[in-house]
Amino acid sequence: MIHFRNDYSDIAHPHILKRLVDLQHETHLGYGMDDHVEHAKRLINKACGIEGYVHLMTGGTSANKTVIAHLLKPYEAVISAQTGHIEVHETGAVEATGHKIISIPTHDGKLTPSLIVEVYQRHSDEHMVKPKMVYISNATETGHVYLKHELQALHQTCQELGLYLYLDGARLGVALTAKPNDLTLHDIAEYTDIFYIGGTKNGALLGEAVVMKDQAMDAYFRYSIKQQGGLLAKGFVAGIQFEVLFEDGLFFDIGQKANQSAEMLVQELHRLGLSFEATPTNQQFITLPRSVVYELAKHYTFELWHDHGDRQTIRLVTTYRTTLKDIQNLVSDIKRLIE
Repeated sequence: MIHFRNDYSDIAHPHILKRLVDLQHETHLGYGMDDHVEHAKRLINKACGIEGYVHLMTGGTSANKTVIAHLLKPYEAVISAQTGHIEVHETGAVEATGHKIISIPTHDGKLTPSLIVEVYQRHSDEHMVKPKMVYISNATETGHVYLKHELQALHQTCQELGLYLYLDGARLGVALTAKPNDLTLHDIAEYTDIFYIGGTKNGALLGEAVVMKDQAMDAYFRYSIKQQGGLLAKGFVAGIQFEVLFEDGLFFDIGQKANQSAEMLVQELHRLGLSFEATPTNQQFITLPRSVVYELAKHYTFELWHDHGDRQTIRLVTTYRTTLKDIQNLVSDIKRLIE
């Protein structure tokens, strides 16, 4: 099988695996109280241009539900695009903490100030939940990215309404290396209240780095991590990985290679005459006859995104490991099947 289903199908980037093997004889304190985690935190703060509070967690769902449960009161809710990961891919994890997700239909998975204001004004009294947080993903679940002016506008709106702005960075690596992107990690840190840098989908064995600027917000956050099951006993495993990712720019190199493979895929698919809206990141969505999708599934992995009856939309995800041969094989088989 050739894999286009997700960007976490390999064990880890070779540089990370080598470092883990090189350090296999070390022993450490548990729960992130070790030198590797402290070094990783310093590297992340330097990359973000802040003196923030960094916590290495096990995965995206754990990070999302822990951040939301920690910051919101029981009657407070989080605003999300209808396609947001917390809405469609986390099995009610946020709702299980007692918090409502107010989901909004969007064209491209991105929220705008006007959408947020409309929701905020509609929830006007104590008979409804009170919006307190805006959740966004960069890249979005639909493969698009926020530009600097868009994030600035969201941040300003949240400041005016007294809302937290939380950015899910599971695919921040591909977002920050996409061609139209004009954001930096410095900008992300400046124009959000809290965000996380995704490792799992960007070459790491596991782990995400939650970053916040406010000490009051950070107070007792480790208690929340522990209660929500996200405090990794072998925290140094995550620490070592983020050291490798941020020592020499590997984090960005991995994202850039995944995007370059996606560009090649888009070019080859367009040469076939397929019409679809390409995204600037490593997730591409194409619609094919059901019979073609059925045959492709015998040799390739991918996610079925929408079922339209006789036609189906599939999601193809590239990674730093995707080869030109992988892409050529896929495109060649699509060509054979649609002719």
